[in-house]
Amino acid sequence: MISMEMDNQGTRDRTALTVAAETDLSTRLEFSSQSSRFQSAAILTISNTQILLYLGTGDGTILLLSWNPLNSSPMPSSANANGVGSSNSLNTSDDIVLLGSKNLGPHAIEAICTLQESNKVAALAGSFIFLFDVYLMESVNQLIFTKGASAMAKRMISPNMKISDERVSGFDLAAGLPRKGVSGSELRSGLQRRLSGEPSSWSTGHSFVQKIGVFGRTSKRSLLAPDLAKERMGNAGNKRVRNAQWAVAVGKRLFLCEILSTGTDSKMKEVIRHKQSSMVMNEFGLSGNMKVKELPGIEGVLTMAWLDNSIIVGTVNGYSVISIADGLSTPVFLLPDSSSPPLLKCIPRDAEVLLLVDGVGIVVNGAGQPTAGSLLFKYHPNSVGQSGSYVVVAKHGKLELYHKGTGFRVQSISLATTGHSIIADENGGNFVVVATELKVSCLQQVSIEEQLKELLRKKSYDEAVYLAEECINRGEEEHAKERLAFVHAQAGFLLLFDLQFQKAVDHFLQSEVMQPSEIFPFIMPDPNRWSPLVPRNRYWGLHPPPRPLEEVVENGLSTIQREALLKKAGVATGPFTVGETMLPSSSSRSILLELAIQNIIRYLKASRNKDLAPLMKEGVDTLLMYLYRVLGLTEEMEQLASSENSCVVEELEALLEESGHLRTLAFLYASKGLQQRALDIWRIIAQRNLTIPLQGSSVMRKRGKESTGLTHDQLAAAVEAARLLEESSDHKLVLEHLTWIIEMDQDLVVKVLTSSKRSSPLPPDEVFSSVDANAIDVHQRYLRWLIEDQGSEDVRFHTLYALLLAKAAIDGTESISEDVTSHEEAAEIAAGCVLNEKNKFSKDHSHIDEEVQETDEQNDKQLICRSIRERLQSFLLSSDKYDAEAVLELIKASELWPEQAILYRKLGEETLVLQILALKLEDSEAAEQYCAELGRPDAYMQLLDMYLEPGDGKEPMYKAAVRLLHCHGESLDPLQVLEALSPDMPLQLASETLSRMLRARVHHLRQGQIVHCLCRAVNLDARLSRFEERSRQVQINDESLCDSCHSRLGTKLFAMYPNDSVVCYKCFKRYGEHICPVTGRDFEKNAMFKPSWLVRMNEKNSGI
Repeated sequence: MISMEMDNQGTRDRTALTVAAETDLSTRLEFSSQSSRFQSAAILTISNTQILLYLGTGDGTILLLSWNPLNSSPMPSSANANGVGSSNSLNTSDDIVLLGSKNLGPHAIEAICTLQESNKVAALAGSFIFLFDVYLMESVNQLIFTKGASAMAKRMISPNMKISDERVSGFDLAAGLPRKGVSGSELRSGLQRRLSGEPSSWSTGHSFVQKIGVFGRTSKRSLLAPDLAKERMGNAGNKRVRNAQWAVAVGKRLFLCEILSTGTDSKMKEVIRHKQSSMVMNEFGLSGNMKVKELPGIEGVLTMAWLDNSIIVGTVNGYSVISIADGLSTPVFLLPDSSSPPLLKCIPRDAEVLLLVDGVGIVVNGAGQPTAGSLLFKYHPNSVGQSGSYVVVAKHGKLELYHKGTGFRVQSISLATTGHSIIADENGGNFVVVATELKVSCLQQVSIEEQLKELLRKKSYDEAVYLAEECINRGEEEHAKERLAFVHAQAGFLLLFDLQFQKAVDHFLQSEVMQPSEIFPFIMPDPNRWSPLVPRNRYWGLHPPPRPLEEVVENGLSTIQREALLKKAGVATGPFTVGETMLPSSSSRSILLELAIQNIIRYLKASRNKDLAPLMKEGVDTLLMYLYRVLGLTEEMEQLASSENSCVVEELEALLEESGHLRTLAFLYASKGLQQRALDIWRIIAQRNLTIPLQGSSVMRKRGKESTGLTHDQLAAAVEAARLLEESSDHKLVLEHLTWIIEMDQDLVVKVLTSSKRSSPLPPDEVFSSVDANAIDVHQRYLRWLIEDQGSEDVRFHTLYALLLAKAAIDGTESISEDVTSHEEAAEIAAGCVLNEKNKFSKDHSHIDEEVQETDEQNDKQLICRSIRERLQSFLLSSDKYDAEAVLELIKASELWPEQAILYRKLGEETLVLQILALKLEDSEAAEQYCAELGRPDAYMQLLDMYLEPGDGKEPMYKAAVRLLHCHGESLDPLQVLEALSPDMPLQLASETLSRMLRARVHHLRQGQIVHCLCRAVNLDARLSRFEERSRQVQINDESLCDSCHSRLGTKLFAMYPNDSVVCYKCFKRYGEHICPVTGRDFEKNAMFKPSWLVRMNEKNSGI
């Protein structure tokens, strides 16, 4: 009978081991004596249905028991208030069967080591090592060379150990011959002297086992049969063959033993069966298929462990590490004088060894370096085992499990019998055997799923996650990651029903198997649009079925109230999940419900980033919008609706209309391509009479008093509607909604009309007919866009644009003139005020602010008017497509003189242009430049006449006339100038200019004569040169040859080129008259120049 109790510290309690079967051998007569108590134990897994248990007693008997774990089920237990349970029944005879026993002598069996690779078992009894088969069917072999053995350990190979490193130096199967010069009788006598303690006659530089060569065989044949050794060597590179290896401590020596594996392949098994008779122990205690290597050791070894290539031994003085490569020993640390006996446990899965110092377990690697934190036990155990990630310790009938990574105690099992407890475990740690007195208990590791379930039931969520993550880190299970996601999902649902919504969603977000549709039933009750998407996955069924959040909060608060009442009544209950002060009330319900919705929103927002099915996306976005609406998160609603989403409009439009979230509904319509509906919503919002004024709006600053009634919502509605219309190619839709947007902001209308986002532009004729004619600025800016950006050459648009600009310029000019007139009248009135009124005005400064404001407004008007006129002038100069007469008819009566000058110039009215430039604008430079563009001298004379006789009662403009004569007098006829000068004009103003004009006239005359003479000389020279070239002669005789083809010319026709090349007529016709056949020079492109007659004459005269 056993009882199990859990550690009450923290939340790390769970059942990692459970008793599957147990038996009591004290009822048998042959085991009833006190000397039959168990001293050692070992376990060997044969198959899934058979596990062999080896138990060593104090009287030297080996007991062999068989256990079928598949027939055993965990023993049920009932827990009391203290968490201690007791088993109700025992599985004794059916599950654990005694197969046999064998006595090894009168001495107690101190240790048992299973050598599964060779189907052998080694036992330490009476300072000797005994070998026997796993079923105790054959005779026992005693290894004589192990006399004085104090400890032994099987070699454990860690997973990260390389195959090439597993071979121990000296264990070469081919090295089966004795050392030369040593006979068989010498070997036997040397071995007997070593066993009796006498000195050997061999050199001390060689170990005993190395000297015996074949390890006890006196024959010069190999230890193995030739065919077996050949087969073994052939498979060494193709298949990983691992032999059974173990170490024995004998005095100050260590013997490393290896037995050839008998289960490598079928051929090897056949050979071994064929050679079974030759593989018996010889007189030295060595078999033919066993090899031994000797290393220097440490005296007084009580316990040891062999991990990879290191052997850690423990003595009463401390622990040391011995390398099997060179035999060097390195102390790890010393034990205090009053310390408990040393104890070791090898953990090959993690390549670690557990060293015990009293009640402390230290984890080290093969080099003796600590690799993890220490384990603190309550006592120094009798025995240590391993089960997965747990260290199992036992003493006086009590078994405890400690997590090797965290050091926490996770389970405590009390056995029915108190006494010396022995633990045996298999290499995998799935099964643990505990032998106490004459009772044997077989414990089986609880599956990870069951451990996780227990932790989740106890609300130890962090511990459950840690356990699942540990399985991933070990990499031993294929579906470990899926299990972790499973744990996160299950923990999240349990926390959700415990009203710990933030932690629940944290777990949901870490689960990769959980679907967002599993949250849908908590938001919207079934049946609904997405009910088929909800998986019927209850995970481990630890949480109630999904229900709306209101019910979850209500049931959770009811549970808290019930726990509070039970606590007041003195009944122990579990910890409160929300808080002792969170009793059911309207405020607590609303707070918890709001907290739940906030965290569900957080999960749905994170789910939007996942790759979901289209229908799943619809559910996530729609329910997210629904929860935003419940909490009144208007900004988040609009952001979701305006962005790319999968919301179902049919599910939300009625709710949004009912709650008044029209902006969100408009954004939602727009995101789904329902522009007509969205624009209708924006029109409704813009035309509502709201009372929230828009402070500091740019529209108010531009429109002044007309925008005082504009509200923030109205402006925002107009902006959003304009944004939709910018992309719309539906002409009727765009023009329909521009009629109300233009009342909000004309800039938005222009932006819509000139948008480049639509595929086809709006028809201009429909635009002009739809847009209010009073919106002159809209028409201007739209026409400007048509002409400048779209390159329209329509005469109508050019003319209309010019007329609009001209009318705006006229209005601006008249407005400025009126302001100036009113300002002058006000100044006159202020100047006529009496002195006492000045004192009164000095005390009241309000009129000063008004004057400043009026001055600013007047300056703004002037800037606007100047900008319009500059734009009009630029357009009139650059465009030729407008009707100049129509524009001129509009501005003829105005003061727009530069514009009129441009139009008259377009119409060819040169005189009117000069009159405006010279007389109206008095711009002499512009007038002179215009005359220069005309390029006629009479233009300057016409301008001079205007300066001298301006008309309309104006005084002659003598300064302008003098300036004209000074700058362009050379181009004028002096006689005409003198005739044009008025008799009233002072002579000193024009005398200097007239003198310069006359001198220039004489200079031009003489200069012309010189040029005329030079031209005649050049002409004469050219004529002389041409005559010389034409009068040149060439003499041809019978020996003359063509310079190109070298044929005789004789009486043939020939041609001579300017470079004196003579060719036949045939070559002349072939190349042409401009290309020389000899040099290839083209005289049309590359003319040849020769000195003329004048040049030669000058050279000749200069030479003289």
